Amino acid sequence: MQLSEKITGNVARAVNPHGLKRMMAQQIETVRQRGTYVGAKRALILGGSASYGLGSRLTAAFGQGATTISVGYARPPQGDFLGAAGWWNQVYFKQAAERAGLVAQNFNANAFLSSTKQLVIDYIRQRLDGPIDLLVYSVAAPKRVNPEDPDEVWRSVIKPIGAPVTDYSVDLEHEKLVTQTLAPATPEEVAATTHVMGGEDWELWVRALKAAGVLAPNCKTILFSYEGPVATAVIYHDGTLGQAKRAAEASARRLQALLSPNGGEALISVNRSATTKASAVIPGFSRYCLALLQAEQVSGTHETTVEHQDRLFRDMVYGRQRQVDDLGRLRPDTWELSAATQSQVAQLLPKITPATFTSDLPGYQQYRREFRQLSGFDVPGVSVDFDRAELNGLVY
Repeated sequence: MQLSEKITGNVARAVNPHGLKRMMAQQIETVRQRGTYVGAKRALILGGSASYGLGSRLTAAFGQGATTISVGYARPPQGDFLGAAGWWNQVYFKQAAERAGLVAQNFNANAFLSSTKQLVIDYIRQRLDGPIDLLVYSVAAPKRVNPEDPDEVWRSVIKPIGAPVTDYSVDLEHEKLVTQTLAPATPEEVAATTHVMGGEDWELWVRALKAAGVLAPNCKTILFSYEGPVATAVIYHDGTLGQAKRAAEASARRLQALLSPNGGEALISVNRSATTKASAVIPGFSRYCLALLQAEQVSGTHETTVEHQDRLFRDMVYGRQRQVDDLGRLRPDTWELSAATQSQVAQLLPKITPATFTSDLPGYQQYRREFRQLSGFDVPGVSVDFDRAELNGLVY
């Protein structure tokens, strides 16, 4: 069969497994070229199928030599559907790790569920040679069931607070810039978004692992956040997502108090912006990314997610080059937020409007290429021909 790329709005609806395999190999090589470093021995990555979770797993395995467990939640192949990109990422990671003599376990499960937590705890007890000493929380989800009331479902929203906001966003399907207006979130929506994207579930995981005796005394746990510049503040920092991140920071303080007496550590890392399937649907964010990518092409400061995560863990989590802010958060995003880069972005943004937008913009070309590669398309030298027999014998 010949694979055909499908993008609806800003949602990718098809994958090229061969392209995803090539991208996985390239990311592994990125880490290997930087050499090994001392870090975790056994890492649990929650949300390890893509983006910063996958980048964390890559540097843990191929930089630190760690055993890795990943909990991802992606649709597997079924019928005519070839599966989600995250499913394939997990498959190809496991294959590569095992070829390198590393232990890699995948769980395709909802990280929010108590049953998933127990599944992972049982695996650690029965199959690993020691407790977890790194827990990465990188879960991005549209909804979460209240663990105390299964009839209540919290749904996250990306909205401003207090007043409506109008901004421009990229429509990848039609390759144009469109205007979007968002109504302000209700108090109920703010609360629901905090339940889904704050630190509640992170705390539940840490406490469950600790109570089960499978968390090492010196365990480090980390959750990823984003601040961004003034240009995205009204939607991100000051909106529902920002409220959720403030709640996660409060969770970090409680977890630090829990873990620090035994040498453990709870960290928040404020990461750089990234081209991801989730960020592509944040109003206004994609236009900012076009300007940022174009500015970084000039400055040479752009990082892929795996490059960013490898630097974060190599230099800041386990190294001696920590950059922290007044709140004690790690700040690997300083390259993005440097005065020089943001000055260039500020000059470019007013020039990127629906009337002036063209698909020839260097920033757009890079953004679209990075977005397509998340699904395995636009990867140089990769065929779009796929034999369904290749699905036989795959172990997730």
